[in-house]
Amino acid sequence: MYQLQKIIGLSLAAGLLLTGCGQAGDPEIIMPDTPMQPSAAVSGGVEVEAAAAGEAQTEQTAQASGSGEAHTVYLITMDLADSYWQSIDKGCRQAAEELGNITYKWIGPDTHDDALQSACIDQAVSEGAEAILIAANSAEGVNGSLQAAADAGCKIVYVDSAASFDCVTALATDNEAAGKTAADSMKTALAERGITSGTIGVMGVTQDTASCVARETGFRAAFEGTDFVLADTVYMMDDAGNIKNAVAAGQGQGYVAYFGTNEGTSVAIGEAVKESGREDLVVGFDTSDAMLALIADGTAYATMQQNPERMGHDGMVIAVQAIEGTYTDTNTKTDTGVTVITADSM
Repeated sequence: MYQLQKIIGLSLAAGLLLTGCGQAGDPEIIMPDTPMQPSAAVSGGVEVEAAAAGEAQTEQTAQASGSGEAHTVYLITMDLADSYWQSIDKGCRQAAEELGNITYKWIGPDTHDDALQSACIDQAVSEGAEAILIAANSAEGVNGSLQAAADAGCKIVYVDSAASFDCVTALATDNEAAGKTAADSMKTALAERGITSGTIGVMGVTQDTASCVARETGFRAAFEGTDFVLADTVYMMDDAGNIKNAVAAGQGQGYVAYFGTNEGTSVAIGEAVKESGREDLVVGFDTSDAMLALIADGTAYATMQQNPERMGHDGMVIAVQAIEGTYTDTNTKTDTGVTVITADSM
């Protein structure tokens, strides 16, 4: 147990480190008071190899070389392109290497679609998955396939975005709290610019993406009672052009700032502002290279860095514990925290 707790502790510490540019200041770190402490034995090693990408999905496998019975665990995300999901996959792979005896695959649809993600769940079950880590595309849309997976004895662990179906545990950012943190960052920047009122544009990915909806809820709540007006949400719907058009429309109406609820919308906002040559205030989510570049060159003011590697790592650990019967709780939640990234903290 001590060895695993040491592994988890190192993972948590690593999740708080920023990579890439040198740090000129200390970022603000918002973390839960009580971190998760799973308990399970660690054994063996793992060999990693990547299979060829298909037209609608990418499959990556990790086959254990340690002793004992191998377990099959799948990661299913909303799509395969976002660097955020790649970070969750990285955490899963790290845990698979530490635990050993894991056959691990990452699959997902090529676009945000309930039916396509449901098909991925069905595929995982048909290929013998004993546990599925999933970032659910919507709260209700994949529940039928999750029910079939549970009926087949598959353990369900949510990472980043949960459906309404019962699970072993859900590892995610407290998205309402993170949305409030984003709002507080924007308020600070607006005050620094001497702006005390005006309209703020709000951009989301889809109206059914629960994690982004929760961020928006926290963001909007934080502006209640102020002289700012928050515009109706514009959804990207897998088309960055929707966001860029909305930013152009907002600029025409004199919007004072823009908020993106995920990586894709945040980058689209920043690119639209940069192309316009204006210095509009942008606060977003996630830390892809594209988003960090927008922070570094001053196009965006701040972004909320989540801890996706920790979600994948600790989700894999708990999934294996659930398979082996050493983790018996259900519907538990762990806030994996956010870090506020600005140019001063890079």
